[in-house]
Amino acid sequence: MNIYPDLFLTFAKVGVMTFGGGYAMLPILQREVVENKGWATEEELTDYFAIGQCTPGIIAVNTATFIGQKNRGVPGGIIATLGLVFPSLVIISLLAGVITTFSHLAWVNHAFGGIRVCVCVLILNAVVKLFKKAVIDAPTMIIFLAVALGSYFLTFLSPVVFVLAAAIAGILLKNLGVKKS
Repeated sequence: MNIYPDLFLTFAKVGVMTFGGGYAMLPILQREVVENKGWATEEELTDYFAIGQCTPGIIAVNTATFIGQKNRGVPGGIIATLGLVFPSLVIISLLAGVITTFSHLAWVNHAFGGIRVCVCVLILNAVVKLFKKAVIDAPTMIIFLAVALGSYFLTFLSPVVFVLAAAIAGILLKNLGVKKS
């Protein structure tokens, strides 16, 4: 199959199946991009999400752009990005006028409440998968705990600060010769 239509359709599939934003997209991206297509490894996807968090724009769009660019250069990045945003553009355009008409109904509010809970579970599942791949030894556990505690208590800091601090910690721990356990 031609890679450009495949990129567009794969990311359109991810875009149409995702509710809840970029983090909710992670399990679907992992399945489609890593398991089904082999366009990235688990580690690369984790890196793309981390970089996507630090760069301007929407994390899911940034990740799609990175994956498309990795596979087919700038045109691939553009095609993957367009594929990801196309379903949202269509759905939002259709719902924009309708949602305000029905937003006051109890069943609509309950449905969105259920969707929010489901999104939390999907994000948690993705985090557990990524945790198992990323936290592989004592140094990565130390970095994980430091970032988790820092992000919980220092909410005024940008995520960029945590990503940069974790990168520096990884370099320092590796260069200081901290052994894997």
